[in-house]
Amino acid sequence: MEAFDAYRSLAAPSEGLFKDNGSRFIALAYPVETEEEVKAIVASLRKEYHDARHHCYAYRLGYKGDIFRASDDGEPAGSAGRPILGQIDSAGLSDVLVVVVRYFGGIKLGIPGLIRAYKTSTADALAQNQVVTKIAGQNFRLHFDYLSMNAVMKVLKDMDLSPRSQAFGERCTLEVRVRLSFLEDFKKRMDGHAKVEEI
Repeated sequence: MEAFDAYRSLAAPSEGLFKDNGSRFIALAYPVETEEEVKAIVASLRKEYHDARHHCYAYRLGYKGDIFRASDDGEPAGSAGRPILGQIDSAGLSDVLVVVVRYFGGIKLGIPGLIRAYKTSTADALAQNQVVTKIAGQNFRLHFDYLSMNAVMKVLKDMDLSPRSQAFGERCTLEVRVRLSFLEDFKKRMDGHAKVEEI
C-alpha cells in the first residue's frame, strides 16, 4: 500500500495532438506545484500560440489533489476544461497542468466532438509522459544552540534527512524538508534539542 503522502505526477513536459475536420488540438502537459506556475505557463502559451482560437486548460495540485480548476476559454461550457481534468483524474495524477491549444479548422465539431477532441489530445499528451511518485513534505527551520548541534544532526542522520541551508554560530539555524508521514516522529525527536518552525 502506498503511504498517504505519496502521490503520482509527471516527470517532464510532454505534448499530444488530435486532429478533426481541419481543427488541430495541441495538448501540452506540465508538472507544476503552484497556481503561480500555472498562470505563468498559460500566459506564455497564449503568447507562443497567439494565433490559436482557444487555450483551454485544467490542473490539479497538491498531494491530496484538492486544488483544481478547469477553463473552457470560450468553448461551450463543459466541453473543454472538464474533459481535460477528467483525463488527469483518470490517470490518477496531481501537480499537473494540461493546456490544449485549439486551431479552428472552419467546421464546427459540436459538443460531443469537442469533448472527444479535448479528451483524446490530453490522453495523448499524458501517454507520452512518464509518471513519477512524489512525496509530500513540509519545510521547517530549526533553531538551536551550538551545544545541541550533535543531537540535532543525529536526528537528521537517523531519519535520513538532508539539511538545506544552514548557519552555524552561537545560535544555529538550518532548514529541512520532512515527509508528512514522518512529522510526528520528527517533532518528538527534536523536542528539547531545537525549536521547530514551519516555513
